[in-house]
Amino acid sequence: MGTRNKGVGPWLVLGLPIALGLAWITQGTGVIENDLERNIYIPEELTMPLQVQSAYNGEQIFFRYRWPAERPHVYHDMLRYEDGEWVRHGRSVPGPDPDGTYEDRVAMLVDDGGVPQFGRYGGYITVGDQMRFFTDSASPAEVAEHSHLGEQLGQSDVRKYLPATRSDQKDWRSVVDADVLATQREAGYFLDLWHWRAGRSNPINVSDDQWIGEYRNSDAGSGPYTTNWDDDSQQPVWMLDPEQTGQRSLRWEDVTSGDVDFDGFYYLSEDNRTDFDPDHDWQNGDVIPRRLLRQPVGSRGDIAVHGQARWEDGYWDVTLVRDMDTQAPLDDKAFREQGVYDIGIGVYRNATGSRWHYVSHPYTVGLGREADFQAMAFNGDSPDWSNDWFDMTLFYPGQVNWPLLISSAHAGAEDIAEGTPVRARHSEKQLALYGVEMEFNDAITSRWLMTLIAGLIAMLGVTLALLPTFRSTRQGDRS
Repeated sequence: MGTRNKGVGPWLVLGLPIALGLAWITQGTGVIENDLERNIYIPEELTMPLQVQSAYNGEQIFFRYRWPAERPHVYHDMLRYEDGEWVRHGRSVPGPDPDGTYEDRVAMLVDDGGVPQFGRYGGYITVGDQMRFFTDSASPAEVAEHSHLGEQLGQSDVRKYLPATRSDQKDWRSVVDADVLATQREAGYFLDLWHWRAGRSNPINVSDDQWIGEYRNSDAGSGPYTTNWDDDSQQPVWMLDPEQTGQRSLRWEDVTSGDVDFDGFYYLSEDNRTDFDPDHDWQNGDVIPRRLLRQPVGSRGDIAVHGQARWEDGYWDVTLVRDMDTQAPLDDKAFREQGVYDIGIGVYRNATGSRWHYVSHPYTVGLGREADFQAMAFNGDSPDWSNDWFDMTLFYPGQVNWPLLISSAHAGAEDIAEGTPVRARHSEKQLALYGVEMEFNDAITSRWLMTLIAGLIAMLGVTLALLPTFRSTRQGDRS
C-alpha cells in the first residue's frame, strides 16, 4: 500500500500548502490603500451630513448650509519665507493638504430644467473623460495644445463639462463647434454654480459665481481674488499694511494651528494691503497669503454672504444671497415664484480640494410648488429661518465619470438610457462604495485573477494528490 500511495506525500506536503497560501495572500489584501502618485486617497468617512434651508422675498433668494467640520480651514495658497526664498504652500494635492492650508468650500449647482439629465443624475453628468486628478487625467501639455480648451480658454486641465458639449461623450477632446456652444448656452444648456470659499471669498463676505458648460467657466466680470506674486522678482507684490493691521505677515505656527480669529487679519485684501517691502528683515516662518482678496465686479459678483459665515462648535453655518433674477441669462438661472429648480451640493472639508469632496444626490427646491423641500416666502430683508432644515447625506464619489456610467462596464447603463433617476436605484452609501471600487478597479480585477488562478492550482493539487488513492481503491475493489 505504501508503494501505491507514494505520490500523495509530495503534493500534500509541498504543492497544496503553497497553493492555499497563494490563494490566502491574494484574497482581498493590498488592494484598498492610498496611492498619491496615482491620485488615490480614500477619506476615512465616506459620507457626511448636510442641512439646507432656502427662503425668498420676491427680489432675493437665500440658501443656508450647515455641516460638521472638526476644525475650520480658512487658509489657502500661502507663501512662507524659508532661508531667503518665498515658498508656496497649499496648492491642490491628492487628499488633504499636509499643512492644512487648503480652504473649506461649499458649491451648489442649479438648473431650471435646461439640463434634463442633471435632475436625474446630478453632478455625475459633469464628470467627463480624463478629468484632472483622476488616475488617467489628461496631460497638461495635450490640453494646452487643444484648440478650444488650451488656445482659446487658456487651460491646461480637464474640469467639469456637460455631455452635449462633446460630439463624443467619451472623449474630452471632441468639443463641439463654438457656434454650437453659444447656441446651447442661449438655450439654457448650462448649470449655474454658486461657489463659496472660506479663504478666497468669505473674509470679504462674498461668493464666487460660475457656470458649467464645456468647462467650469466664470461669469462675466472679475472674481473675488487675484494672485499676489511677481514672477520676475520671485516675491509677493503686496504684504499686510502694518499701520492698519500691526503686522506685515502671518506666522506659520498660527496658520497651521487650526485656530482662527474671524475678526482678525488672517487674510490679505485690497483694504489691508501695502506694497511688499523686500528690504524688511524677514524671518523664517513669516507667511504672506498668495491670494489678494478684492470685491468682484460684474455678473461674477452677484452672490454675497448674508450675515457672517462662521465655523463654531464643530459646524460651519453659511448663508448666501443673490437676486432672484440677475438679468444675466447667459450666466445665471433665474428664480421665479411657482418655479421648481434642481440643485446638487458639494462640500469640501478637512483641507481637501479638487475631486476630494462630498456630493449630494440631485434634489428639487420649490418656490410655492411641490418639491423635495420648499423655499420659504417672507417679507423683509432677512429670513427668520422658521422653516425646518432639509437633511441631506453627502457621499464621496470616487473616480466615477459619465463615460463609465453610460458604458457597458456599468450594469445600470440601460437604466440611464431609459432615464431612471439615480435616487431610485442607489443610496448614498452604495454610491460611495461604488466610487471606492472604481478607484481600485484595475487592482481588484488583477487580484481577483490571481486568486482565481491560485484557487485553480489548489484544486488541481488536491486532485493530483488524491488521484493515487482513487486508483488504489478501484484496484482494491477489482481484487
